[in-house]
Amino acid sequence: MKSSIKIIAGNASRPLAEAIAAYLELPLAKCMVRRFADMEIFVELQENVRGEDVFIVQSTSFPANDHLMELLIMIDAARRSSARRITAVIPYFGYARQDRRTSGRTPISAKLVANLITEAGADRVLTLDLHAGQIQGFFDIPTDNLFAAPVMVRDIKERLSGGDRMVVSPDVGGVVRARAIAKRIDAQLAIVDKRRERPGESEVMNIIGEVEGRSCILVDDIVDSGGTLVNAAEALLNAGAKDVSAYITHGVLSGGAVSRIAASRMKELVITDSIQPTQAVKLARNIRVATIAPLLGEAIGRTATESSVSSLFD
Repeated sequence: MKSSIKIIAGNASRPLAEAIAAYLELPLAKCMVRRFADMEIFVELQENVRGEDVFIVQSTSFPANDHLMELLIMIDAARRSSARRITAVIPYFGYARQDRRTSGRTPISAKLVANLITEAGADRVLTLDLHAGQIQGFFDIPTDNLFAAPVMVRDIKERLSGGDRMVVSPDVGGVVRARAIAKRIDAQLAIVDKRRERPGESEVMNIIGEVEGRSCILVDDIVDSGGTLVNAAEALLNAGAKDVSAYITHGVLSGGAVSRIAASRMKELVITDSIQPTQAVKLARNIRVATIAPLLGEAIGRTATESSVSSLFD
């Protein structure tokens, strides 16, 4: 069955796609993605995919619009080349934070992007740690939302031993995610509750839980500017935490996030390669990348053989 799998890499996720292909002991399918002088994207599949099970690996990370358009065109190219089935493997699903209307006359961009991927010709979607789980329902095709938790738990158990570990959610909205990690490593749970007592006043971070003398592990799905993460780490240390590490699935790390984290008192930030790490990330003293290639590779292999992927959620 492996012989019928074709792994195609988009420009946003080529190193990850190569690692996935290596895990499956398959070569990457030959695909050329280039730009014309006016920056239009052109895609050419350079080998036969007729009747094949095609998996296109492409995060829609920065620059989100370029990478999204590239993904759509690659899907269309595979569809017009008579692929038997096309799975869009989107490790980081951009626009996921626009999953609802926040005020009048605003779009639900996550739903629009889901429609675009479906209309382009994808038969199913495989993604990781969606910012909002209900986005799975935006697709009219089968969608598997994997979790990076098994990768994180394995890493935590290997590197952060001892009974003084405490998992911390950086906000109330991430409690479910943090609780799941805490349960797996048999640790207690704390929450950073951010609030403004009065309009115009600075945001105050209240710690719910006893963190004094603990090795705190912040858990979240996305780190963007890094401000919330650094402030949460500072609040925990000021409350007596022994040290603070963070495990976050998607390292968006926009603007000055890397330098902000590098200058912080945080012991370590661990992200996955759902978004290709920049050179600055690779050189940062306290940022480390854990690969999700085996997780995605296993999911792709099971999808191709029509096997269950349920155990990958555990």
